[in-house]
Amino acid sequence: MSNKSTVAILRTSPQTVLRDYHTLMNLAGYQDVIAKDADTALKVNISWHFFFPSSSTTPWQLEGVIRAMKRDGYSPDLLHACHNRTVVIDARLGERENKQVHVVEAHGLRNVHIYEGEEWLPIRDAVGDLAKQFLCLNEVYPKGFMIPRRFVGENIIHLPTVKTHVFTTTTGAMKNAFGGLLNEHRHWTHPVIHETLVDLLMIQKKIHRGVFAVMDGTFAGDGPGPRCMMPHVKNVILASADQVAIDAVAAKLMGFDPLSIRFIRLAHDMGLGCGDPRQIEIVGDHSAASENWNFVGPFREMTFASRMQHKIYWGPLKKPIEWSLKTVLAPWAYMASVVYHDSFWYPVKAKRMMQQALDSEWGRLFRNWEHLSPTDDGFAEVGDQAAELQLAGMRALRKSIGILGTCVREAPEFANRHRKVASPSNPRA
Repeated sequence: MSNKSTVAILRTSPQTVLRDYHTLMNLAGYQDVIAKDADTALKVNISWHFFFPSSSTTPWQLEGVIRAMKRDGYSPDLLHACHNRTVVIDARLGERENKQVHVVEAHGLRNVHIYEGEEWLPIRDAVGDLAKQFLCLNEVYPKGFMIPRRFVGENIIHLPTVKTHVFTTTTGAMKNAFGGLLNEHRHWTHPVIHETLVDLLMIQKKIHRGVFAVMDGTFAGDGPGPRCMMPHVKNVILASADQVAIDAVAAKLMGFDPLSIRFIRLAHDMGLGCGDPRQIEIVGDHSAASENWNFVGPFREMTFASRMQHKIYWGPLKKPIEWSLKTVLAPWAYMASVVYHDSFWYPVKAKRMMQQALDSEWGRLFRNWEHLSPTDDGFAEVGDQAAELQLAGMRALRKSIGILGTCVREAPEFANRHRKVASPSNPRA
């Protein structure tokens, strides 16, 4: 890219976080990108329906963005939280456990779940000839795919967190579009996930009025993300109108070479954004941007589940097993994921992994969120008690049984066939 991209970064604390988000967004020039006369989707990230530091949009991130926009004259009537679901993530549970719904309701915003009563549009109706430029989606979905009709003409502000990912090394602004723009067969794209993220960025640039990202790094996750990570308190927040650039800066903070990460490199080379840190203008706290956290990354100590996923999508199990994920047999994979992550890993390992984060000021802020009265700046007091997990141990195990039933019931291999019979002229998934 010839023009220089800008990424804003600030250090923050619970006492100043709301003021800092307002400053951050304006440093990154969001008002030049996000039109005030268009509906704006605040695309919430829920990488796990259980609370796990660094995994999902934080309540103070959502609160800070909403307060900033209201302060700058954006009408609350044109703002809405936006959620997608997956067959292994319960978004309704996730928005409660991560305390996002408390924020949405406190501000009186609409809370849109795009798989519940929303109209979906064939991709070629939405983007026209742009579909001819896709790197992989035409091959993955030879019959096409659907995107939410409401996205066409809307602004979107992505709300990712700083973390690693077992498929893409890091995940952030670009991957936050993954759940919203693809239907529930999105797992078909995993073998070509990097190319998929680039195709989705092209789609976003075509359909949205404006695209912006606000990334929370108060907690940052290292290891086999986006779930089974080691969370670290890092006290930084980032924002940019360039989805590639903000992902590149976050990757550099974590200790990775951004241009060695395939989705960043592809997007950079195609002129969809700037992935080269040398060409990115940093505004705000330059010393924060120059840090290197030396994360080990997602591949050094993978979980059993992530190792198996790699073998199925890119390794020796690809030929004998991957075909089943595109058939009515696919729910076996959803069930296996829920059993491993929700019935085993979270009840057994999560509390130990996140204890230091729970004991931090941010952990106490999370625990006491519903009972605190913020100032315009932030939270003068966060409480003395560390965050306490309501769903842990046996409680989490019992909850996982219900989630297992939901993932089977909502499996697209079953649900989509039902939808086609019920409404053949207007498929919703």
